[in-house]
Amino acid sequence: MPSPALTQHNNPTVGIFCVVLGMTCITINDMLIKLLSGGYPLHEMVFVRSAIGIVFSLMLMQMEGGFKVLRTDKPLQHLLRGLLLVISNMSFFAALAVLPLADATALFFVAPLFITLLSIPLLGEKVGLRRIGAVVVGFSGVLVMQQPWASEAPGTSERLVLLLPVLAAFTYALCQILTRRLGIATKASAMAVYVHGTFVFVSGGFWIFAGDGGLASGTNNPSLQFLFRAWRWPDQGDELLFLGLGVLTGVIGYSISQAYRLAQPATVAPFEYVGMPLAVLWGWLVWDYLPSVQVMGGIILIMGAGLYVFVRERARSKIAAQRVPDD
Repeated sequence: MPSPALTQHNNPTVGIFCVVLGMTCITINDMLIKLLSGGYPLHEMVFVRSAIGIVFSLMLMQMEGGFKVLRTDKPLQHLLRGLLLVISNMSFFAALAVLPLADATALFFVAPLFITLLSIPLLGEKVGLRRIGAVVVGFSGVLVMQQPWASEAPGTSERLVLLLPVLAAFTYALCQILTRRLGIATKASAMAVYVHGTFVFVSGGFWIFAGDGGLASGTNNPSLQFLFRAWRWPDQGDELLFLGLGVLTGVIGYSISQAYRLAQPATVAPFEYVGMPLAVLWGWLVWDYLPSVQVMGGIILIMGAGLYVFVRERARSKIAAQRVPDD
């Protein structure tokens, strides 16, 4: 059973609002990164957005108690959470250099299904056979999008690119399960500062070892070039886009942390699907791209499964509440 601390620390209305706000900012952030991916290295964007984001988070932290909220007796868990987000972001953004925004986003949206599964061993939540079946249907949507049985199926390198958003989804799910645990005693602003600090440290390491672009010169793979391209000063006009990335990152780090510390993962996770229609919208407005029938089929399976999991969770919560007598 979920621990009493997790049950008491629950405000689903605010959690849902925060996750919707966060997902809206995430889709805009992803659109901007894809726009900039042809001329700048990923680690430069990550460094700039995280450096601005940490300043934004420190300002929010002053409203939640000041620097004292950074004190923690679980520094390794916070570091692990930050590294999981680094892997998730870098994997997804590397895929964006090759895949359309809507396709990559759709594959990433198996994350709520991963969260449902991981809630069983890591949070002690009970998940019935119907929700397990929905998870299976959702993962079948990934297969529909990749079509490994097709005669013109992608090659090995293309297949690896398609798997990058799935890897991003898995590490993101682990991160949010950990957020739920750490959020009992840690403010959302402090959690955001820890994450942005991890991003600054990792992206700074990339600059030290790959900032000259030497590692990118020996490959034609767009994702690897995006990871290892040489740093350069933003062109005129692009400075505002980099600034926008930083502000969005600050809002994302706070709102998503707040969502998963205030509500059960199975409650807020399905609302992340608001990002899917927004990704399709940005893809259509900016790149004049609409998903193919194959991709739409996968989207429907993944989103349908996630929404069914949400409906079952709500029904289970109501039944549980009716069985608990009033004090």
